[in-house]
Parts: sequence; structure tokens; C-alpha cells
Amino acid sequence: MQLNGIHHITAVSAQIGVNADFYTRVLGLRLVKKSVNQDDTSAYHLFYADKTGSPGTDMTFFDWAHIGREQRGSDSFAASAFRVPSRDALEWWQLRFEEKGVAHQAISEFAGRTVLRFDDSEGQRLMLVDDGGAAYDGAYWENGGVPESYALRGFYAALIATPRPDQMEQIATLLLKHRKVEEHPEANITGPPVTVYATGDGGPGRELWVMEDTSASAYPGAGGVHHVAFRVADAEEQLAWRSHLTAMGAGVSEVIDRFWFKSIYFRVSRGLLCEIATDGPGFAVDEHPDALGERLVLPPFLEDRRAQIEAGLKPIAVEK
Repeated sequence: MQLNGIHHITAVSAQIGVNADFYTRVLGLRLVKKSVNQDDTSAYHLFYADKTGSPGTDMTFFDWAHIGREQRGSDSFAASAFRVPSRDALEWWQLRFEEKGVAHQAISEFAGRTVLRFDDSEGQRLMLVDDGGAAYDGAYWENGGVPESYALRGFYAALIATPRPDQMEQIATLLLKHRKVEEHPEANITGPPVTVYATGDGGPGRELWVMEDTSASAYPGAGGVHHVAFRVADAEEQLAWRSHLTAMGAGVSEVIDRFWFKSIYFRVSRGLLCEIATDGPGFAVDEHPDALGERLVLPPFLEDRRAQIEAGLKPIAVEK
């Protein structure tokens, strides 16, 4: 039994219109689903991904306009790393960020990978990672304004900041069934130690990077990650994982049907919320593949409240 890598990463925005502009027009991702937070229907929940919303390509955002900025610190998901196919792609993105005024660092080495670190418009910490042209089975979004040879190809890894790497090793290997594959005494020239954990064959989309951080704990807010979701193929695998987590003493939610996938949730620490989500049925279950993200979509159990929900939302202007 193993997890199949990252399914999606969910973060927080206080400026959802600016957020939509950045992820679609700057990063060239497709808005594949425009919905609401199913536990707080006053907030949008936007999903950005490849052309079809393939699992492993999907960064999502909760729209909480009145929340404060994240206070960065330990016990948090400290960065989300996307993959691109080459060093040339990193160089192309560096020029694009300079032209568009996106805060970024120089191309460098991090945890043994060649990366370009940058922030979105609200300070969300992101990376692009050269995946060396590794196999990719996602679908290129041709209307994103980014050439296919440079386009984002889903996630490479999620970075965890923790004050206790020894405890996180137990969580990664025993609870999440990842294996430790690399240790880097320094993340880069000036950075703290980083350990790489992998599931399956490892590599793009199947890694967790754990970084020692002894600062105060982070406080959630805009510009921060809310949770990371891991992939399983179907509901049967998900139930097997729920049994495993429960046997290990983790507090796990019941299975929640999100309509586009099913989910279970659990915490590995006070600041690290995790999800295990099924690959299907996918985002085309309620929209034509050519029209993903063009209208507000609600799961069936919220449909009878559509008028009330729509009245409480401000329109988002996203050009197609």
C-alpha cells in the first residue's frame, strides 16, 4: 500500500480576483473549476490545473477576503514546488517573472534540484523545479499563453518546515509510508538541512521535502498553504488508508464526498493538515471538458441553495 504522490495543494487568498489573474495569466494554468468552499459557502473555491484538471496538477484556493496575511514560521507547508521540463524552461520563466514584476530569486540549487523560487501576488511561496524531461501524462493547456516546452507540468514536491525533523521522519515513513531517499546538509548555500522522502518510484509529484526550522510556529493566513492532499486511485484504496491511519493512532475524518473526488482528512501536527483524495471521478463529471471553470458549479447537495450562495459572492472577472 502506497500513496501515489500529490493530488492537490490548497492555499488561502484574500484577493481572489488578483489570485485568478496570477495563476491563469502569469502561470498559464487553466481555471478548471469555480465553486465554493463546501464548509463555508460564502467563499469561493477555485481550482487551477492543466487542461483537464489531472490529479497532481491542481492548486486550489479558498477565498477568505477578511483573513490576515500568513505569519511565516515552522510547523507549516513552507512552499509548493511545480515541475517544468528543463533548465531552459527555468530561464524562460525567470525572464517572464522579470517582465511581469513577479518577486523571484535567481536560479539555484535546493535539496539537490535546480529550482527557481518565486512568490505569487500575496506572498505564496512557490518553486519551479527542472524535472529533467521526466515522463508526464498530463494535458497541456494551449490557451494559457505559455509555450508547451516551458509550461508547468503539475507538482514536483511540497516543502515542510518543522522544528523536529526526527519526529517528521517517523510521520513520513511510518504514517505516510514514504521512504527517506536523500539528505542534504544544506538546502542551498545558506539554507538549513533538508531531507527528501519519496513514495512509489519517487521523482516528480512523489516527493516531500522536510526542512529544519526552529523558529516560532507559523500562523495561518493569506499567502499560506491550508493543506496538502495525497493521491489514491479509488475509494477502496482510500478506505485501506483510513484503516491504516486509524490503527496508527491518527484522528481521521469520515469519508467526505467532494463530488469531483472523495476525501479523508487528518493532522500530522498542529500546523500540518493532510488529505487523501481519490483520482476520480474528476472535474468533467459536471461540466463539458471544453467549458471547465466557466460558470459557478455547486455539488448536488448545495444546488438547492444556489440563489442564496450566488447572492453572497462577488463576481470574478477572468478573461478566457
